[in-house]
Amino acid sequence: MTDVFLFDAVRTPRGKARLDGGLADLSPQELVRTQIEALKDRRGSAIERAEALLLGCVTQSGVQGANIALISKLHSGLDDSVAAHTINNYCASGLSAIGQAIAMVGSGQANAVLAGGVEMMSQTPFMSDKASYYSDESLPPRARYIPPVLAADRLANAEGLGRLALDAVALVSQQRATAAEHDPQLQHSRIAVGKLAGEECIRPTTTAESLAAAAPAFGALQADFAGALGGAGFEPIHTLAHAPPVCDGAALALVGGSGIGANPRARVLAYAESGGDPEASFTAGLVAMDKALARAGLSLNQIDRIEFMEAFAVTIAKFLRDREPHPERVNVAGGHLAKGHPMGASGAILTSTLLDTLDAAKASLGLIVTTGATGVGAAMIVERLN
Repeated sequence: MTDVFLFDAVRTPRGKARLDGGLADLSPQELVRTQIEALKDRRGSAIERAEALLLGCVTQSGVQGANIALISKLHSGLDDSVAAHTINNYCASGLSAIGQAIAMVGSGQANAVLAGGVEMMSQTPFMSDKASYYSDESLPPRARYIPPVLAADRLANAEGLGRLALDAVALVSQQRATAAEHDPQLQHSRIAVGKLAGEECIRPTTTAESLAAAAPAFGALQADFAGALGGAGFEPIHTLAHAPPVCDGAALALVGGSGIGANPRARVLAYAESGGDPEASFTAGLVAMDKALARAGLSLNQIDRIEFMEAFAVTIAKFLRDREPHPERVNVAGGHLAKGHPMGASGAILTSTLLDTLDAAKASLGLIVTTGATGVGAAMIVERLN
């Protein structure tokens, strides 16, 4: 494997998944085009070396159907020779696309690849693809689909993580995201799109008192998925504040070898993916993280900045409790609980965010961890170069 570099990574702000949301009047391919244009502006002719466009996208129906990567390629005017693939690996999709780009470049299959993700949840709501898996009762209960909100509540109960722990991480996420909006260094790679220049989902007035007053929001769903839950019930814990807002967004990275241009922002030290226990659901990201750390020959306490996907409050609370990273190094610009989760784009958004946080701190080593329902996880470690 040859050295693989992240030459740049850009992202849109995240817009609320509503008809009047800040990005809702745009198409997903237009969101991708804006990121391609931003990379052209920032990286010039290097982008012309890209031989593929890989996009994560979870709900591949409606405006996101028919291979949204191919549609985005055509809409953006990329060269006819550029291959285009759309990837669904649930909430890890955007990072999985970057991981496939790393493999292509590292193995010599491509000189450079554009990789990231897009999700327009205002136009393609979660589960609107109506996959038969969502209601398939022929599978054993542990393999059946349950909504992520139920998986989060079940994991919180299994792990003994209660309201105080969930409220604490939700408050930190909101406070850091609010502060980051006023720090240009942390937004260096965020590209204003249309009328939206900043994160739309942040709730800056959130307080410990308002979090404590909120009621659990998802308990009623247990009856609808009783078969998949094997008849077992558990205490509803997560409130709306403990769930990442649904939103629109896109992000794109330019991944390449040493010959495509000068001054890459980071070198990829390790990448890993993992499946996991579908019942424990949101734990596969931790397994992928351990694999990536082992491949890089590093320990968690050597990492300077960490972007850990806040796929519900239980995930980040479990990570902080069990792995004891330096808290001030984790999600320093806030996380999904405040800024939202455009599913197929999230891993690529975290990649762009990580590069900005490393630059702002003039730090060296960064880690991204993504985790999804039904046992999906991916992680990447990079070394900042500039």
